[in-house]
Amino acid sequence: KGMLQHSRASSVEKQPTDINKLVEEFFSLAYHGMRANDPGFNCGMDKQLDTKIPQIKIIPQDISRVILNIFNNAFYAVDERKKSGEKNYQPTVSIKTELKGDKIFITIRDNGKGIAKEIRDKIFNPFFTTKPTGQGTGLGLSISYDIVVKGHGGEIKVDSVPGEYSEFTVLL
Repeated sequence: KGMLQHSRASSVEKQPTDINKLVEEFFSLAYHGMRANDPGFNCGMDKQLDTKIPQIKIIPQDISRVILNIFNNAFYAVDERKKSGEKNYQPTVSIKTELKGDKIFITIRDNGKGIAKEIRDKIFNPFFTTKPTGQGTGLGLSISYDIVVKGHGGEIKVDSVPGEYSEFTVLL
């Protein structure tokens, strides 16, 4: 269903949007969504939002979909690591926004399971997922990539060290 909606020609126009407000809203939404599914879920949340970022012309529904997907993946990753029983592990997800020149960087980092180097190049492919059957379609990052790169002329990058962290950077 998500792929069909995404493939349809969008008649929505880009509109000035406060990126900090958007990421804060979806950070909270993703966290509370995770807690609704698992009331015992708990996670540190760190925000570093650059107050100098001006409004940017984007399709807010599309970028919020990207942000929500990455947050959901981050919360899933820290929860999986927590469930592994690692001693003294404190799940943490952070969001950082930064203005560099005329570019806005949105960085989402988690200290979850990380992403193995062998599969890092595949995570933006349609239908590729690391989640168990029934828990992920493999469309989230593929659609996110299309929205950022094709729909907004931006970039989306991933950095990760297995067992330590994953970090996604959306550049607009």
